[in-house]
Amino acid sequence: MARERVEVSLTINGRTYRDRVESRLLLCDFIRHVAGLKGTHVGCEHGVCGACTVLIDGRTARSCLHFAAAVEGSAITTVESLATEAALHPIQQAFHESHALQCGYCTPGFLLTTVELLGRNAAPTTEEIRQALTNNMCRCTGYANIVKAVGVAAAAMRGDGAAKA
Repeated sequence: MARERVEVSLTINGRTYRDRVESRLLLCDFIRHVAGLKGTHVGCEHGVCGACTVLIDGRTARSCLHFAAAVEGSAITTVESLATEAALHPIQQAFHESHALQCGYCTPGFLLTTVELLGRNAAPTTEEIRQALTNNMCRCTGYANIVKAVGVAAAAMRGDGAAKA
C-alpha cells in the first residue's frame, strides 16, 4: 500500500527546509531527520514529557503531536536557535551556572519553555516559574535547580542580576 506523500516547506530557526514526506510525518521527525537538527529530543511520543518542545509561532508546542504538513507556514524555533558561536543564550548560561541539568535529555524542552515564559513575563515569581514548567518532566534534577535557573535567567535578561527564585 502506497503512503501519501506531500511537499512540505517549513521555516525552522529562520531557514527554510523543503522535502516530500509522508503526510503523517511528525514535526519532531521532520526537524531531526529532514532539517538535521538533533536538539529536539523525542521522549514519550505522547506529548507528556516535554522533551520535544519547540516554539511554533512563539508558543510552546509538543513537536511529537503535530504533523509537519499541518504547521507549514508557521515559524518553528528549536533549541539550536538560542546560542551563537560566541556565547550561550542567557537562559542556557543560567541553566549551566545553576546546575539545572544532568543528563540533558529534557533540557531543550525546559529552555524553550523558559523562552516563552520570559517573553511574556520578564519577572516571574517562583510560583509562576513552577507553573510554567509543569508540562516538562525531568527524571534527574528534582526541579529545584531548574526553577532557580529560570529566576537567574530572568534577572540576567532584565539586567538586574537579582534572581527571584
